Amino acid sequence: MLRNTFIISAALMIVASIAQAQEKPAITIDTYRAFGSEHVGIYKHPACIEELADGTLYISYYGGAGEYDQNTAVYGSRLLEEPNTWSKPEIIADTPFRGDGNPVIFQAPDGVVWLFYNTQYGPTWSESRVKGKVSYDGAKTWSDSFMVAFEQGSMVRGKVLVLNNGDYLLPMYDEKGSDREEMTNETASYFLRYSQETKTWEPTNKIYSKIGNLQPQVVQISDDHLLAYMRRAGGYGPDHAGFMVQSESKDGGYTWSKGVDTDIPNPNSAVDLVRTPEGKIVLVYNDSGWDRTPLTVAISEDNGKTYKYKRHIGGGDNTYAYPYMIQTRDGKFHCIYTTNLRTTIMHAVFDEKSITSWGASE
Repeated sequence: MLRNTFIISAALMIVASIAQAQEKPAITIDTYRAFGSEHVGIYKHPACIEELADGTLYISYYGGAGEYDQNTAVYGSRLLEEPNTWSKPEIIADTPFRGDGNPVIFQAPDGVVWLFYNTQYGPTWSESRVKGKVSYDGAKTWSDSFMVAFEQGSMVRGKVLVLNNGDYLLPMYDEKGSDREEMTNETASYFLRYSQETKTWEPTNKIYSKIGNLQPQVVQISDDHLLAYMRRAGGYGPDHAGFMVQSESKDGGYTWSKGVDTDIPNPNSAVDLVRTPEGKIVLVYNDSGWDRTPLTVAISEDNGKTYKYKRHIGGGDNTYAYPYMIQTRDGKFHCIYTTNLRTTIMHAVFDEKSITSWGASE
């Protein structure tokens, strides 16, 4: 009897050991509710995050009564105490009688902090223009606004990339169509390039694709080779299911190839990506052809050819939109996104092992 008990116990231990080995390691992704409906502006949507020169994290978003409300304004807030104590959001850009949106905060290597944002000049974003401001004291005070892009339909949303030669690339797009629920195939992405010599922003060629594309995000693989991913255009829902669009530059970002579909699903929703100092590409996107759920982080070790590792960081019966991701100097990734019917901004913090240790994607 004692021998039989030992055999049974040993068998149970073996089964438990196998089950434990098969479990995915519990590598934490810390997720915080940064701003909700209790803060100024019930509606909160495209938000950005930047690590300032002093190590402070700064978030900007646009808020108001709704996406097309004429009283929406751009708000800014800085992290006062880790992990999740933020200053009260304050208005940093507000155009009288017009809605403002999609802020992008960027601190340049020379210390100047740039703010870019869209201003509505009509009933849809297809009539928008892009404005800017600068700060010389670490985003504490801001200059008057100035026009960055005059062309009707000009919009901004993605973070600025500092190129290896010191120039800056500001992701831009030209939204076309008078329907708030669908963009035409003429919707196209491009970049504004800031030259250190001329101190001016000059546009690249526009990137056209089969059904249109917008909101490009870019990484630099080598001095000459750059890779951009874009949100597809078109409509929403299962009848419009589609894929992320890709373009490349082989001349250091001056000219760009035609946009082509990848095999990565995209529900007409924003994406973002970062290239690590070790050369890995970290991508955040909605892993669905028609739903803004789940929100997924994937990692490529071959410059975007394949994404070996993948982990959902948001899912279930909700939507997770407009991810904006940076890698801070300590190596951590900070991804912010909106949820709860665009009333809440979430802040996810994780490291590379949080994704790679979760297991390879199938």
